[in-house]
Amino acid sequence: MDAAIDILGITGPIYLAIALGYMVTQRGLFTRADMQVFGKFTIQLALPALLFNALSRRSVGEILNWQYLAAYTVATLAVVGGGLVWTRRVQGKSLSLSSVVTMGMACSNSGFVGYPVALLTLGSTVAGVSLALNMVVENLLIIPLLLAVAGSEAAPGQWRQAFVQTFKGLLGNPMIWGIVSGFAVSLSGVQMPEPVSRTINLFSAASGALSLFVIGGSLVGLKPEGLKGAIAQIALGKLLVHPLVMLVVLLWLIPIADPALRTAALLTCAMPMMGIYTILAQRFGHGAISAAALLVSTVLSFFTLTGLLWLLRHWPV
Repeated sequence: MDAAIDILGITGPIYLAIALGYMVTQRGLFTRADMQVFGKFTIQLALPALLFNALSRRSVGEILNWQYLAAYTVATLAVVGGGLVWTRRVQGKSLSLSSVVTMGMACSNSGFVGYPVALLTLGSTVAGVSLALNMVVENLLIIPLLLAVAGSEAAPGQWRQAFVQTFKGLLGNPMIWGIVSGFAVSLSGVQMPEPVSRTINLFSAASGALSLFVIGGSLVGLKPEGLKGAIAQIALGKLLVHPLVMLVVLLWLIPIADPALRTAALLTCAMPMMGIYTILAQRFGHGAISAAALLVSTVLSFFTLTGLLWLLRHWPV
């Protein structure tokens, strides 16, 4: 009983914050357009400040955990490969739809949901480092790869060019520059002036609650309609298959020595899909199915994540 209460003490605040964002937006206190502004603030300022703080205050040796990077990359690429083969070859879906479905199965919400969960579960040090490592894999490999595959349908044989263009676009992502600048400060050993450090702390502290609030507000108006089979596949793939693949990788392929980072890797894969999933899917005409999948997966993740935390409490990886 006490263990269940402790676990609800972790997931409860996360999903209550999401529910609050949904409720006040539905009632008209804020609009979905406001959520876009809040989300932009979070992505452009709060999360980059958080990443900078997580990296600049630690040595590179503490941050660059190659086992974590390798395990997360292998597990996610396995889901990407399996998702593309299943939807494209077995189900006969279009290449763009196959890529969008696979993106929902493989791209975790590391920043908006994953970080707050890791923060409450594992503490700020592990949460910050795992977030930075997740962002490296997701933003520099997984997202560009899937966008390039989806874009190649319109221009057959041009997937390399699409990958390069997508990669160039992601280089303008402030979160990437938060990671780069954090590594640079860590390597240089420079101490940030106190006024600058405290300012960055202020923006960093805003990321947790605001990101969850944005997720909730962004769900308003989304409806679980469309291709029900595809929505179920995306939700099942993201919430169950992705963490199960990571568990296999951790147990038999790439064991991570640090137990806290092992847990962080498993939790990351159990998160619902990233908040910008619908925006990316709209480029290829699949906004409706991605919106429905985002809604369903986010709601279901409360139960699957709570269950996973209970399992980890009794049988740690």
